[in-house]
Amino acid sequence: MQLTTVLLSLFAAAASAAPSGSCPAPTRKFGIMALRSASPIHFAQASATQNKLVLHLPEAKLDAQCTDGKTRRDAILYLKDGELFLYGKDKVQQFFVDRSGMGQGVLQYYNMAETSPGRRSETKGWAIDGSDNLTFAGSGLLACPSTTDGSWYVWVSAGIDKPAGQEGCLGFSSRTVTTAEPVKCTYSIYRS
Repeated sequence: MQLTTVLLSLFAAAASAAPSGSCPAPTRKFGIMALRSASPIHFAQASATQNKLVLHLPEAKLDAQCTDGKTRRDAILYLKDGELFLYGKDKVQQFFVDRSGMGQGVLQYYNMAETSPGRRSETKGWAIDGSDNLTFAGSGLLACPSTTDGSWYVWVSAGIDKPAGQEGCLGFSSRTVTTAEPVKCTYSIYRS
């Protein structure tokens, strides 16, 4: 009985000595690795360029401007309040999804201070599930092959097998991989 009393008083003393203000937990920074066995996208890293997430982006098209001055293949992301962002240095770059009949699951990012997504676009609904996969409103991701350079553009699965009429699209598990030492980058925006 005395041992229990001593232990309880030690725990109480430790709790009262802890700082009274709560510090927010650091936001997890992560990359995305595609998992789709026996497919050309299995284990591919997601890159960000020209407003899109891309698998197997050719090295010549890597164009992120990063604080370490190096060319990076992996896009570094983070979640905040159900919204998805690129881990950036100069600009806040946020992702949106358009699951309407017009957008068919299109996934893009934009510079928040410079523009805004269209009226059918959604920004909230991102989560990491129990298997560490990134999802949007419970839906997984889809990759559609480029006809020109071997890359695959990432969409949100919106119940359409061929978004924008694209052939050969594959659903995949978008495994989040924690980045121990994230580097801030500004990712390119498509300019028409």
